[in-house]
Amino acid sequence: MAEITEGSIVMIWTPDNSALLRYKAEIDCGKILVGQELYQELENLVDDLFHNDEYYYDTSAANLRMDFMQGCIRLTKSPFYGKPMVLMDWQKAFIEALYSFKMSRELKDHGKVIDRFKKALLLIARKNTKSETCSALANAEFICGNEGSDLVCSSNDDAQASIVYDAIDLMRQLYDPDSVDTKRNQRYILNRSTNTKIFKLSDRTRNKEGRNIDFAILDESHEMQTNVIAKSIEQSQSLKENPKFIEITTEGFVIDGFLDDELRKARAIISGEDDSISAARFLPWLYTQDSEQEIFQNPASWVKSNPTLGIIKRLDYLQEQVDLAKKSKADRIFVLSKDFNIKQNSVESWLNIEDYDYPATYDLEDLRGSYCLGHVDLAETTDLCCCKALVMKPNDPVKYIITMYFIPQSKLDPENDDRKAGAKYMEWAKSGFITVCEGNDIDLTLCADWFYTLLKKHGITLYKCGYDQRFARDWLNRMDEYGWTKQYGDVEMVLQDARTLNNALLLVEADLKARLINYGENPVDKWCFSNSCLKVNDLRQALCIKTENAKKIDGSVTLISLYEMYRRYRSDMRKLIGGG
Repeated sequence: MAEITEGSIVMIWTPDNSALLRYKAEIDCGKILVGQELYQELENLVDDLFHNDEYYYDTSAANLRMDFMQGCIRLTKSPFYGKPMVLMDWQKAFIEALYSFKMSRELKDHGKVIDRFKKALLLIARKNTKSETCSALANAEFICGNEGSDLVCSSNDDAQASIVYDAIDLMRQLYDPDSVDTKRNQRYILNRSTNTKIFKLSDRTRNKEGRNIDFAILDESHEMQTNVIAKSIEQSQSLKENPKFIEITTEGFVIDGFLDDELRKARAIISGEDDSISAARFLPWLYTQDSEQEIFQNPASWVKSNPTLGIIKRLDYLQEQVDLAKKSKADRIFVLSKDFNIKQNSVESWLNIEDYDYPATYDLEDLRGSYCLGHVDLAETTDLCCCKALVMKPNDPVKYIITMYFIPQSKLDPENDDRKAGAKYMEWAKSGFITVCEGNDIDLTLCADWFYTLLKKHGITLYKCGYDQRFARDWLNRMDEYGWTKQYGDVEMVLQDARTLNNALLLVEADLKARLINYGENPVDKWCFSNSCLKVNDLRQALCIKTENAKKIDGSVTLISLYEMYRRYRSDMRKLIGGG
């Protein structure tokens, strides 16, 4: 127990009257499982509560806000819409710790009650009520906090800032439906009796300086490259005695961004490496896993980064996500980052060698009389270009991929960087996998001629062909001469972005792993596959990219784009080829 004398009153802190101690006790007895980082921080806090004379503990401000949250706030999301908020143990412990540690030395020097923590970082996996928690806490501050306060909802962009802001307003409408005591206008939400205001702040907001913010929520800070918004908030709080700045976020994909800096500071505080004045005022609260391996080996560990698992976040949903992560690199990157707070480089190798290096060949004559879908990656005429055709047979799930690469003569220079990256252009050209064009560039009409050659020499008819929007004019003109026109829909543009190609990429990966793609063991394709990396965005959309200019990925990009054509016209192709 811990005790403190306030006047003639002796307060003894135990798990019965402290949410922080109760949470720690439940962890110690095995009722709740948390990661090592959070456990160490709880150890630090409890040690400060019992043994650090720099602070004293007073839960009255925290209890006032939690009482308001549980007594007045209604939840705003289905399937809990309209139900009273019932705080979970972790929420109570976090709020109590944030508000209850007081600076004894500051109190003695200034005769005022000064909170220890000015800033907190809540790192928690998605769908664990972080926005609802902070929206409810903001409402409590709006009603119970100091008069004339400015409260701010901030994020990297206006849309993200609006998520918490709108949640705050919807909660407000549920406890003040007629706007008797509060109201919202185009600029802010106002408490009529105290003149406390809530407004939004994002990277697009003008005049970030010159504000006097008492309470701030910074949502999804993982998207931020710099500390511009955070620094402007902290500077605006410099005149406040008890400001609160709460960062709420999942992990993300930005490398060396704002969140990485904040987490370095947080982990230095947790480990005891940073004992500076600013570190003492910063509360890190990190729901993280102890390893990546435990995610796939021990489902019981998932609660470490998902404290609402089984209460709010559904276990079956998370099981599905982990299963997807086992099958797809793009899903793995996203799930580990967003559902388990394990930092992922947004750029990661796409395929393992066993995914694409398997025996499968075909005789082109066996495809005579077939229809095909095509795609061209024209790229720059001074570099590697690729044409591919996809052929299907009746009652056969395999896609047969016919490929030709084109390269200018100048790229065969032995000193070329591509050779150092593993390219064997001369060898591949002699084997018929690459057509070498005279000079320093590629005549793109040759790419159109290749599709015509498939028809005249092998009886393979092009049904539809996709192309990249760049460098396509000469190719389009020659295709038009052969009767494949843009006007009549024979050729169409395929945008080279994650939104367009994500599903096609996932399908290519799945079909390669299932051995449903026969690309004739093309060595240039294999080289491109080995060079291909994934970049995943916050919408869980993946794009195939290269990390070095010399490591070409044209074959991979063309295959993915070809699969997008397949996704668009698979029904037509099935009708054309017939069969069961």
